[in-house]
Amino acid sequence: MIRSIITGTGHYLPTKIIKSDHFLKYSFYDQKGFKIKKSNQEIIKNFKKITEIEERRYVHEGLLNSDIATIAAKKALLNSKIYKEKIDYIISAHNYGDINPLSYQSDVMPSIASRVKNKLKINNHKCRPYDMIFGCPGWIEGMILADQLIRSKYAQNILITSSETLSKVIDPHDQNAMIFSDGAGAAVLSAVDVDTKEENYGILYFDSQCNNNEELHYLTNGPSLNPNYKKSLLNIRMNGRKIYEYALTEFPKMLKNILDHVNLHLNDIKKILIHQANAKMDYAILKRLLKLYNYSSIKKGLYKKLMPMTIQKFGNSSVATVPTLLDLILKGEMPHHKIQPGDTILMASLGAGMNINGMIYRFPIKNNF
Repeated sequence: MIRSIITGTGHYLPTKIIKSDHFLKYSFYDQKGFKIKKSNQEIIKNFKKITEIEERRYVHEGLLNSDIATIAAKKALLNSKIYKEKIDYIISAHNYGDINPLSYQSDVMPSIASRVKNKLKINNHKCRPYDMIFGCPGWIEGMILADQLIRSKYAQNILITSSETLSKVIDPHDQNAMIFSDGAGAAVLSAVDVDTKEENYGILYFDSQCNNNEELHYLTNGPSLNPNYKKSLLNIRMNGRKIYEYALTEFPKMLKNILDHVNLHLNDIKKILIHQANAKMDYAILKRLLKLYNYSSIKKGLYKKLMPMTIQKFGNSSVATVPTLLDLILKGEMPHHKIQPGDTILMASLGAGMNINGMIYRFPIKNNF
């Protein structure tokens, strides 16, 4: 039986660290276009209390989305030891593409995957570039597509990248600007012939759920909250309350259904790698999931042990959060967190659409890293 296994991972974290005091100079406006009367100190303090974000990363001027995707891709290819010309597909998850440095508008022609292929100098004309526009769950959805292509025997090796430069599309007059960050992650997924009588590893199961009615408008683009701001007409607009309510209602149920489908219990999961949206929401999602398993009491520290967090230092880099977290753990760069051969993890994400997805992955007994 053909299964998909992760043979290499990589990530890129911009070196430009943006601390909270960076936003003291901002002028924040409310949804009605009026300047908020609270002091920036108070706004930043309340924001940090909810999200736990202390720092975020921004790319340096001149670096494009496709550039950082390529950096992460090179690391994943090197880690996999697979020759780049053996890659059958490149699937690039993102939302905004390369941001034009003059117009500050989204540029996705040619596609980001095509640009990554070009920058990797892959000459194989049978290597097909696909873009995955699926909100923050884009990288996991890219992995899902790659798994289906591999199981259908259309591919042997697939490179899945995830990258975003959200610092270039935030509204400096919106408090939500403090959430977003830049970054890139990548993985190589390869085909392996598994004897199901003795071994069961790789991608075990996945699912996606897409609520695109009124939920479509929870996370969109729009003009600045400041009517006098003219630098960019394309800015992230987020209804945080609606997203929070949707996440707590729909996400835990879907994750349990995924585990139930393959007869696994939450106790079988070593780590939950969840999209780093904001700390309050992620903790609330895990709490709801634990309640579905009738946990009467939750031991102190279980949250951080089961669900590693990076948002405090890296912010929300959209599609890049989950693969970045995965690579950090596998490379031994996340203190107190390890993934061993044979471990089973659950990766999950939620984002614009609203789209949510999850994937169960079991690492081979023979460690590929």
